[in-house]
Amino acid sequence: MVCDGCGQIASSEHLAARFRRLEWATRYRPLHIGALLLGAVAPANDAEFIYTDAREFCGEAAWVLRVAGIDAAGKSADTIHHELQRAGFFVAHVMDCPLESAGGNGALGGLLAKRVAVTLTRIRRSIKPKRVAMIAPELDFSLKKFTTEALGCGVILDGSRAFKVDETGDGAERLRVALLHAATAAP
Repeated sequence: MVCDGCGQIASSEHLAARFRRLEWATRYRPLHIGALLLGAVAPANDAEFIYTDAREFCGEAAWVLRVAGIDAAGKSADTIHHELQRAGFFVAHVMDCPLESAGGNGALGGLLAKRVAVTLTRIRRSIKPKRVAMIAPELDFSLKKFTTEALGCGVILDGSRAFKVDETGDGAERLRVALLHAATAAP
């Protein structure tokens, strides 16, 4: 069976994990999405997936909190999720599931390429954000498809590339500034 969230061959465990991630994300999805942060592949580690009930967020999740300006210190995961929701941020991935095979960048590129059209449709018809910020350099190959016309909303890039989730936080700060600028420039 092929998973409809990522295009990979799916075991029952794979599908159960996908449905768990969908449930988490749906619970904290904002009613009005100001900014969709679009990644390439959902993190394999639950503590890096922003919608998990992790005690401490790391990796992509910590980066997203930095972008949103949310200090997680001393707060429950539920409180953090509600703050992210009230701020109008939503995080999604072209591949809703982690990459399972070690097929390298070629396999990942092929899977991502197959999911771009589905993702564009999902953003336009279901998510309907005010703007989309690309947060995965793995998507640089397809940025010409993620246009304002194709999405029906603004697109935020780091120059001419996607923002990179990094440990230093430089990319997070650049995205934070770009989002603030886009929000003040919007009609």
